[in-house]
Amino acid sequence: MNPILIYDGRCGFCAIWVNYGRKLTGDRVNYAPSQEVDHHYPEISPEEFKRSVWFIEADGTRASGAEAVFRLMAHAPGKGWRLWMYRHLPGFAFTSEAAYRFVAGHRSFFYWITRIFWGADLEPASYRMSRWLFLRGLALVYFLAFLILIPQLRGLIGENGILPAHEYLQTIHSEFGGLSYRFFPTLAWLNSSDAFLLAVCWAGCALAVALLLGFLPLPAAIGLYLLYLSIDTVGQAFLSFQWDALLLETGFAAILVARRPSDIGRWVLRFLVFRLMLESGLVKILSGDAAWRSLTALNFHYETQPLPTPLSWYAHQLPRTFQKMSVAGVFIVELAVPFLFFLPRRLRIIGAWVTILFQLLIAATGNYTFFNLLTIVLCVPLFDDRHLRRFLPAGLGRSGELKNGRVAIALGAVLIFIGLLQLLTMVGLLRTVPEPGASVVEQAEIFHIVSRYGLFAVMTTSRPEIVIEGSNDGQDWKTYEFKFKPGDVTKPPRWTAPYQPRLDWQMWFAALSNYQSNPWFSQLMLRLLKGSPEVLGLLATNPFPGKPPRFIRAVVYDYHFSDFATRRSTGAWWTRRELGAYFPAVSLR
Repeated sequence: MNPILIYDGRCGFCAIWVNYGRKLTGDRVNYAPSQEVDHHYPEISPEEFKRSVWFIEADGTRASGAEAVFRLMAHAPGKGWRLWMYRHLPGFAFTSEAAYRFVAGHRSFFYWITRIFWGADLEPASYRMSRWLFLRGLALVYFLAFLILIPQLRGLIGENGILPAHEYLQTIHSEFGGLSYRFFPTLAWLNSSDAFLLAVCWAGCALAVALLLGFLPLPAAIGLYLLYLSIDTVGQAFLSFQWDALLLETGFAAILVARRPSDIGRWVLRFLVFRLMLESGLVKILSGDAAWRSLTALNFHYETQPLPTPLSWYAHQLPRTFQKMSVAGVFIVELAVPFLFFLPRRLRIIGAWVTILFQLLIAATGNYTFFNLLTIVLCVPLFDDRHLRRFLPAGLGRSGELKNGRVAIALGAVLIFIGLLQLLTMVGLLRTVPEPGASVVEQAEIFHIVSRYGLFAVMTTSRPEIVIEGSNDGQDWKTYEFKFKPGDVTKPPRWTAPYQPRLDWQMWFAALSNYQSNPWFSQLMLRLLKGSPEVLGLLATNPFPGKPPRFIRAVVYDYHFSDFATRRSTGAWWTRRELGAYFPAVSLR
């Protein structure tokens, strides 16, 4: 005997969604209008039948409202995770029932909303092509992330690098003892040599290719997450960027969809890109920064961002009115558009394309390594197969049935719950996370399973730039030029993304404070005095190719983009003014 869903047969809104439910559940559930079967259930009044749908299980168990809907969905392939969350996730049942009562009380309005945004005849959406494309996009990002580390690793965290990984781990172990492995998860505890760390990166590239080809996707996804976490943990200041955390959070969430299509996994990814975009806007508002509030942030951003592109120079010359309009557009995209991700299909697709266009504009005017590409990849789960068939062959992603195991449902629910707690604390609706939630959140942060996002909360309105110089006599100083960061004013900004010159990036952060606040900078100067080839390989030029200089120092300048007249007359993309010493002249002797 099948369970039965009983609904108001005179309700047009109910008829549309009941027809959709029939397509989802097939012959596993019976459906009947209350006007035809109410005499079989005298214990349920006509008013109760009119107020909500009722679901009667085969054993006679009854449920109404949101619970009835979730019980119904549990009989559709891959949809049972909603009922699990209703029963186990704190607050989910209350919120669901409140939402159901609101919709039920305004059925005429939501009937037209349904007709406009879904249509009169709803079809169950499939996401197999979406999953296929998302996993290939993630594989590409992982491949790039590991590949761009390989030529930089020795100079950054190698044995003769700026911040050697083995010294870092020794310091951690001396401070935390046996807890070190829990608080700093990395395979480098087994071996922190340059050869091992490079092997981790090469292994990451190999697993990324495997995921790209669809070979053993679940082991590949797990392995990629663990390998990148291992490098990130020992990367110290050079792997402390938001896109490193975002790649790890995305990679962990991807495990839920790696083996087969997963409804709960798709919602975890959808909530992740929602948090990423919304938090990026919230930090700008919550910081109280005058540049954002006065809509003048883009008057400075293009020239003060870490690594501008050639188009940044032209964007900086645009009229101030246009810059203000652009800031308003940023707030719309980051604070309003993310809510479209949870709305009906047509609005969700519009939100995804707006976000993708926004990321392309950011990439055109700033070098943010694989961050923009990764955000675009995160938008893919917002598309269903019907939309993607406009651009891709229909046969992609056919293998695999929709299934959500109990472990996947529980893990997905926990990820969404932690992300929600983090968002609530960020906006001040929750001051502290009570136990045991606080412990779970702490572990999630250690493993970068859930992170907080938001670049440029406070807009930098000036661009101090550090210039490192060496000398053999203390009088004649020669400049160490970097590969990508501004130095010579006649050299234009360069395209670097998806490559990230991590030392160049850290030089931007160092210039915003002093060298005492950036201990790695003193190590950089020491390595240059010693002539470390690994560190010198991170720079564009070595003005002392024979042997290291006797003295080294750093001077700070104030940089600005030139204007059209200056560039025509001098060829300079930048103008600069010396501000003074950043690091005093020092010597090993």
